[in-house]
Amino acid sequence: MKNLQMVDLKGQYLPIQDEIDTLIRDCIDSTQFINGPQVRSFENHLSEFLGVKHVIGCANGTDALQIAIMAANLPKGSEIIVPDFTFIATAEVVSLLGYIPVFADVDYNHFNISPKSIESAVSAKTSAILPVHLFGQSCNMELIVKIAEKYNLKIIEDNAQAIGASFLWANGDKQKLGTIGDIGCTSFFPSKNLGAYGDGGAIFTNNDELAHKIRILCNHGMETRYYHDEIGVNSRLDSIQACVLEVKLKYLPSYNQARYDAASLYKQMLKDVDEIVLPEESKYSDHVYHQFTLKITNGQRDQLKTYLDEQGIPSGVYYPVPLHKQKAFAKNPSRTSDCKHSIQLSKEVISLPMHTELNEEMIRFITGKIIDFFQK
Repeated sequence: MKNLQMVDLKGQYLPIQDEIDTLIRDCIDSTQFINGPQVRSFENHLSEFLGVKHVIGCANGTDALQIAIMAANLPKGSEIIVPDFTFIATAEVVSLLGYIPVFADVDYNHFNISPKSIESAVSAKTSAILPVHLFGQSCNMELIVKIAEKYNLKIIEDNAQAIGASFLWANGDKQKLGTIGDIGCTSFFPSKNLGAYGDGGAIFTNNDELAHKIRILCNHGMETRYYHDEIGVNSRLDSIQACVLEVKLKYLPSYNQARYDAASLYKQMLKDVDEIVLPEESKYSDHVYHQFTLKITNGQRDQLKTYLDEQGIPSGVYYPVPLHKQKAFAKNPSRTSDCKHSIQLSKEVISLPMHTELNEEMIRFITGKIIDFFQK
């Protein structure tokens, strides 16, 4: 089968081409490319969608994390607990800002940071927890919030992979991810569930004072032009990307549903393959399937990936090396708890194509080839 892709951005664009092109042309005509009205409009609509008081756009998801930590006013040199099994950006900004990343293990079934591992990693130097809602569903935020309250820690949520998903509290309330902690962050990298056509990110908070500080930090630390109250950064969501996101936000629920439907068909087709552990959905979160990630338990993950490559089927290994084993953190201060699940997952995981344009024919072709591999 031709043209199988991990993410089909062209296919997603074509049905909304006229809407996006019109807004981009209007933006170019206005020549307000930085902090134009399109940015404010998108921020307001995303705020309404998430049910959060403040949304502040920035240049990318990594900047969002960095600015959030800067705004949190944590003690210099303190420790921030992060998951060991995630993309490096989460821990990278911790080190860049002079804090100490402490790597906590993840839950083997759901891939997300383990509350038990978080609590065992807390020390007198701990100032914050940085949970990542990995692959499209929530960490156990009820337990994480309890730990934060017990030890007086800040929570900065990394919601780059689960925008639109919600956490289900024990009392039955639902709350959008990224709005639970003190500050939430996301990325609009093109392959995300809500992706721009370039880099982009955003920061969320219900705290008026924090929001004010974050806006200042994003703009060179200034509120009044050329008067700098903070040491800040230059990180702004540009107006053209806001146009793209404004359109795609309207379709995000349907995009996430399409991903869920594709995941359901994948599961149906692969449920009888003994060597595969399918993604498990937690009882406290819905799932928006940023990635559809299998665990290959017979030691043949790498052989399967090579086979899929030969069949013209793209796949990805997210992530092949736990963060505590990355060379970058051997050169910089860090601390590691017992991360046996992260180590095991790095040897077993493989992600299949997942996007809004997947159809039954594509999924049956992909799963058929996987079944053939294990029946050889």
